[in-house]
Amino acid sequence: MRLPRRQFLHLAAGAAALPALSRIARAQAYPTRPVRFLVPTSPGGTVDTVARLVAQKLSDRSGKQIYVENVPGGGGNIGLGRAAHAPPDGYTVLFTLNSIVLNRFLFARIPYDPDKDFEPVTLAVTSTSVITVNPALPVNTVAELVGLIRANPGKYSFASPGVGTPSYLVGEKLRQLLGLDIVQVPFSGAGPEIASIIGGHTPIGFSLISSAGPQIKDSHLRALAVTSRTRSRLHPDVPTMAEAGYPGFEAESWVGVLVPAGTPKEIIALLNREIVAIITLPEINERLTTIGLELIGSTPAEFATDMQVETEMWGKVIKSAGIKPD
Repeated sequence: MRLPRRQFLHLAAGAAALPALSRIARAQAYPTRPVRFLVPTSPGGTVDTVARLVAQKLSDRSGKQIYVENVPGGGGNIGLGRAAHAPPDGYTVLFTLNSIVLNRFLFARIPYDPDKDFEPVTLAVTSTSVITVNPALPVNTVAELVGLIRANPGKYSFASPGVGTPSYLVGEKLRQLLGLDIVQVPFSGAGPEIASIIGGHTPIGFSLISSAGPQIKDSHLRALAVTSRTRSRLHPDVPTMAEAGYPGFEAESWVGVLVPAGTPKEIIALLNREIVAIITLPEINERLTTIGLELIGSTPAEFATDMQVETEMWGKVIKSAGIKPD
């Protein structure tokens, strides 16, 4: 449903009752100058796409320039560190992947404290992973795949787009949960990963559906299940892991929005309302769906809880997998 258009320059009702008058004045005037959406990845990826769609609409709604600045490198740590130490005034807004909660386990040092340096705004969208196999593999369900691996310990391998990526961790989580004797082969990205599955070199994969979707549609890959709570709108015929007989197995990649700690609560609330309204617009929702993303648009408190749950879950997976910080 299309949400009613909100005026970006107005505070919510009741703001005048807040005691910090200077903060109210700042929020009422916000924004008075360009706002930077900082993206800690290269242009063209999922998080960059979401940030640019929101930036364009927010510029139109506010009458102010909202621009995207890409700061890639260091597994996202360079951009995350820059966002963490930006002034907490609402003029730096971070759009990031799960790396903000994963990197503490993957790097010996990171230039930010994920628990203290940021305030959550919203969990914008998610992208499910999908368990895929080479069509020549004689399995059509997850249960058949598990049976094949157990009958041939150490024989099969699965591909991932790199150590520590969400796809890598989904594979590790399933391997640990079911006690599977299967070898993981990390590649340098989603392209080489999927090419290896299609070629049969590593016949199993745990890919983001946004990456594997075209190959599934063209029958170059067989999809067995998605790891989200509900079926993907992009491939509604593919069952969830719960439907496949493995309830409780859920794992998703996501794009979240945060600001530096200390940003006025009024500005956080305003950003939340505007961003959620924008991603709910039919034309934006359609664009996100076509690239395999699911709209969430959570509250700041809900996003904070999600980040804590993800930190605990993936911390256990990474430690059990013996992945050492770089």
